[in-house]
Amino acid sequence: MELYGYPLKAKFNQPRPPPPKVLPATSTMTASYKNRIPYHPESFSMPWMPNSYYKAAALNSTLSPLTESFPGLPPTKIVPFISERPNGVFSRHSLDDWHRSNMTNYKESETTRHNAERLRADLTRTIKDVYQQAKRTQGESTKNLGERVNDIEYWKSELCIELDAMIRETNSLTDMQKRLERALADTEGPFQVAHKCLLNREKRMGIDLVNDDVEKQLITEIKTIRSCRERLQQCLDTVNCQLMCNKEARQELEKDLADKQMGHHIDSKCYQLKNTSRGIHYYKGVERVDATVSVPETWARFTDNNIFRSQSARATSAKLRASTESLLMGTADEMWRQFSKVNDAFTSRITEIANAKSKIQTHLAKTRQEIFQIETKIQVIQKTIRDKEVQLKVAQTRLDERTRRPNVELCRDAAQIRLVQEVNEINETLRNLHQCLRASEDMLQMLVRSKGVLEHDLVVKNNSLFIDQERCMGMRKSYPSTVQILGYV
Repeated sequence: MELYGYPLKAKFNQPRPPPPKVLPATSTMTASYKNRIPYHPESFSMPWMPNSYYKAAALNSTLSPLTESFPGLPPTKIVPFISERPNGVFSRHSLDDWHRSNMTNYKESETTRHNAERLRADLTRTIKDVYQQAKRTQGESTKNLGERVNDIEYWKSELCIELDAMIRETNSLTDMQKRLERALADTEGPFQVAHKCLLNREKRMGIDLVNDDVEKQLITEIKTIRSCRERLQQCLDTVNCQLMCNKEARQELEKDLADKQMGHHIDSKCYQLKNTSRGIHYYKGVERVDATVSVPETWARFTDNNIFRSQSARATSAKLRASTESLLMGTADEMWRQFSKVNDAFTSRITEIANAKSKIQTHLAKTRQEIFQIETKIQVIQKTIRDKEVQLKVAQTRLDERTRRPNVELCRDAAQIRLVQEVNEINETLRNLHQCLRASEDMLQMLVRSKGVLEHDLVVKNNSLFIDQERCMGMRKSYPSTVQILGYV
């Protein structure tokens, strides 16, 4: 019995022991509650002593009851406040109220414990379900990340294979481009050679300035080279455009591959993250941020389209390389065959000019010999004429002297007749000799003119032979070989 006015020393005012790490058994918990006063949260806002409560309740009827199951005493049973009590003791409740309060507390305790046990079981099951669900969810996420990593590795390998193939194809096409450029540059020399050959042959003289087979073949060669150059230039432009397409496809592959490598690194890092990993943090609201720009179908289709575009570009590039190779072989063969035809025409023409020159030289030699003989004959005729003129002088002198015979001595004798005949014969002979001399001189003039023609023709032939043999064929000896035309060197 405590003195009135002093607070009771309640057991629950002592410091509460720390909670155990493992929940005790139900029987143990029931035994532990026997010496405990039920916990009521609202008790912290109430006075410590019941008599203080009821003193306050007598003054203020709005105070809440101690518990919901015990509404408190009716106003008729509340003992009025008396300042002076006999023996200093005053009882506020009956024994029935005490037993009823205990039973009420026991029932509430049992109900609370039952609810607590059920709650613990629910919490244990919930915790287990949450753990299993979290483990299953995390496992599914890890599995999906692993599948994603495998998908990225697959497309990475496909991109790497296609990128290597595209790089090889681009390098091959670049080599073909260089061969085309060299072949196109190498055709400039033969074109200039053929053009110079035509210009040099314009320097032929006289009758040799003819439209022969050589000139026709040279014109055909110029047309052939010009046609080949145009086709090579068109092919080079196509190759340049294809190189740009290959470069664009390669850049798309490299960009996609770089993105795949970055994505593979990030997803591999996410795949390897665990609950015990370092560097995991809270990122509040990150699940509400949708930064995705594709779905798996469009993601795979994007890479597949890049690979398909690259494969199409590679196929086109391979066909272009094959057609370019065929074009190089065709143009080289066409130019070489035309070059051979021109050379054959030059050879035939040079042989023909050489034969003509030889014949001219033969005729010129014979003409010179004939001129020499004619001149010799003319000299003989002139000497004969001079001799006959002396004989004529002798005969005419004789006749003239015999005209001075006197009288009957002027006889027409045999000597006179013979002298007259001799003079006539000599005159006739002189006339014949003069005719022969004029004929010989005319023939000599003709021979001299023929000699001049032959000499001029010989000069023309020498000039033509020099142009065709020395200038034209001398330049054509430096014509590039088939290997050079194909652009291999």
